[in-house]
Amino acid sequence: MRKASVLSIFALSLSLLAASAGARESALPHVAVAPQYDTTHVYVDPADVDRFVQSFTATFGGQSTKQVVVQVTPTPSQTSSQLLQTPAGTVSLFGFRTPIPYPFGAERTGYLVKDMDVAIRAARAAGADVLVAPFPDPIGRDAVIQWPGGVNMQLYWHTTAPNYKAFGTVPENRVYVSPDRADAFVHAFLAFSHGKVVSDDKQAPGVEIGRASDRFRRIRIESDFGKMSVQVTDGLLPWPYGREMSGYEVADLAATLAKATASGAKVLVEPYEADGRRIAMVSFPGGYIAEIHAAAKGG
Repeated sequence: MRKASVLSIFALSLSLLAASAGARESALPHVAVAPQYDTTHVYVDPADVDRFVQSFTATFGGQSTKQVVVQVTPTPSQTSSQLLQTPAGTVSLFGFRTPIPYPFGAERTGYLVKDMDVAIRAARAAGADVLVAPFPDPIGRDAVIQWPGGVNMQLYWHTTAPNYKAFGTVPENRVYVSPDRADAFVHAFLAFSHGKVVSDDKQAPGVEIGRASDRFRRIRIESDFGKMSVQVTDGLLPWPYGREMSGYEVADLAATLAKATASGAKVLVEPYEADGRRIAMVSFPGGYIAEIHAAAKGG
């Protein structure tokens, strides 16, 4: 067989394999429900729980569910638990009274799924590792998965389907990954979420990661799970970048920061403009760090 023919057959084989992989991914079930069921997991010391609730709801509005003390992990533990629902985003707040079992505390978010077993199979097929197999909690089932690049997320399912009001503005899940794993992470998460890349800026302004003289790659994704901003960096990040888990969109940044500081939060990064946004970083009582942004005037 001639060399050209061998190369042609090899190229065709690769094409068929790629098409087959794409078909398998598009065949993965849709397991997301809606963005308002994406909750940021916040862990604070029990002594800071009430101060955090007061400050966060004073900043963004909304309210908290009644606090309960329960076991939310598959092995023995005890924590206070409550859900803070605001027009800008939802927080699952935990104040552990016992040591926190591994790997809890490292997951960034909780995503509601339609069927836990189906979601776990889809996550594995898309390339995720299952760090904590599905287990029962007081109101449903949970599992913890990890995506390429080391991004941990919790999946949850409720015995009685929740009914939450849609957000006024959908928050961004802010993820930091290395250049080595960025494409693998995006490919896997898109397959699982059936989402889309809305922008992939390979020359995003470095001020967004605390390095004003540099550029970096920023990928924004939207899906039925909500919004995600993927920061692709070399890890040389000044405080507090990389520590924030969510970005909250508001109508008036100055007014929001005034509410935050009046209720006990601290502004870690003063407002600046980038990519048509005015952006700041805030630390709430208990140490939870958030990015807050609004559309820049004329942006």
